[in-house]
Amino acid sequence: MTMLGYRFPLIGLIGFAFLIVWALIAIAAPFLVPYGVGEIVDFSIFTTSSDRFLLGTDYLGRDVLSRILMGARVTIGISLAAVTLAVVAGVGLGMMAALIGGWLDTAMSRFFDALSSIPSKLFGLVAVAGGGSSIPMLIVILAVIYTPGAYRFARSLAVNINAMDYVTVARLRGENLFYLARAEILPNILGPVLTDFGLRFVFVVLLLSGLSFLGLGVQPPLADWGALVRENIGGLAFAAPAVIMPSIAIASLTIAVNIAIDNLPRKIRDRGV
Repeated sequence: MTMLGYRFPLIGLIGFAFLIVWALIAIAAPFLVPYGVGEIVDFSIFTTSSDRFLLGTDYLGRDVLSRILMGARVTIGISLAAVTLAVVAGVGLGMMAALIGGWLDTAMSRFFDALSSIPSKLFGLVAVAGGGSSIPMLIVILAVIYTPGAYRFARSLAVNINAMDYVTVARLRGENLFYLARAEILPNILGPVLTDFGLRFVFVVLLLSGLSFLGLGVQPPLADWGALVRENIGGLAFAAPAVIMPSIAIASLTIAVNIAIDNLPRKIRDRGV
């Protein structure tokens, strides 16, 4: 199928459709929830679907659908903010290192190599334990964890572009580094960077969910999908929707992103939009 001048496979369009649905849910969640996110609406716990509660109730008798809808807002919001910060910082520093080179390139590369050598989950656990698990702190921690990868990816692309003749001509014209980065390098690496952005978004969602499952993510009364799985784990023996549906939500979002990325037209992946 053709969209915006590009041909997208049907499976790719399905992935994009899921992404759009989750994005709209995250934006409109406060207007979609049938009950208050922390409101105890039933004395029965771990109930199944019913006319009153489409996805049943959780371990306290709260509406699962309401908590999943609001959890989408928290999960997607934190992950999107963190990956945006990481990619913007990584791409900016990567282009700077490629353009300037020399000792600055070496120093930045060795610093990010050292930072990326620390296991992401271990770094996240230590950082959250030391700095707290407020939403701004989680965004910063997740961004720091994934900035080294974005830096290495952008630098490797920028180094190749920096060796092109048109960049050399721009240097001879006397263009400054900001112009070279903005007008010569960034447009030619934008497609791969956007693809990398989607992959890192998946990594951030999974890491955030893992931290929340361990009790170090978003704290009550807020809850992301990982926290919903953790707090309702007792309902697993009853096949309660309270523990199954947040897991499905995580899987559907991450799979949709992967499908959408895998089925991008080659022109977008390799060059840019």
